[in-house]
Amino acid sequence: MFRFLLYNIRYATGVGSSFHLPFPYAGYLRSSSEHFKKIVEFIDEINPDVIGLVEVDSGSFRTGNVSQAALIAEQLGYDYVGQGKYGRNAMVSRLPLLKTQGNAVLSRMPIISHRFQYFDEGVKRLIIQACTERLTVFLVHLSLTYRKRQYQLERLYRLIRKVERPVIVAGDFNVFWGSREMELFLGATGLCSVNHQCLPSHPSHQPTRELDFILHSPELRPVGFFCPTVTLSDHAPLVCDFELG
Repeated sequence: MFRFLLYNIRYATGVGSSFHLPFPYAGYLRSSSEHFKKIVEFIDEINPDVIGLVEVDSGSFRTGNVSQAALIAEQLGYDYVGQGKYGRNAMVSRLPLLKTQGNAVLSRMPIISHRFQYFDEGVKRLIIQACTERLTVFLVHLSLTYRKRQYQLERLYRLIRKVERPVIVAGDFNVFWGSREMELFLGATGLCSVNHQCLPSHPSHQPTRELDFILHSPELRPVGFFCPTVTLSDHAPLVCDFELG
């Protein structure tokens, strides 16, 4: 059995009214070190075997130029891979703060190979494919635009169908039109969501929208799922225990 944690940590910049003081979204421009410590403590308490981190800082002034994924890996004992989420040739990837904003996969099972691929549409384009000996994990953060999300899901389907081993696909899917957006993708891939009750994960202080998903192939059997009530980010984390058949 292994435990999977999905968490959009918002670069550990915090939440609440103070995030928008003295001006809207001012929290993005402050040091994240103190809030990041709380997130590390939470991860340590949950004790996952594999982690999908969305919105992780790879080393800006907010972190003292240190990668948040690397710090978690060092402090808690994980392998990790991470990358900027905007694409190598995107204009935003050249901007001082935005170029360090990405996603990461961490695992206590050794990561034996990985690939960074990019959607052709949207601003957030990164697809992380990380492989352990018996598991492949895809981590994504999809577009805010409905049509571009659908194109991204089509590309993701083409990547998944090439994998002949147990698969987890996780991330912030931004399905603002509701989970019905996922029906064709799930039907085509044969993947299932661990969140059978469609529990919402955003905003974390009073969730109303199901934006975050952990999807799995039939070879994996979920034996426990929960959505911890923590407000360290604007998204609530998702946690699932799996048995590998």
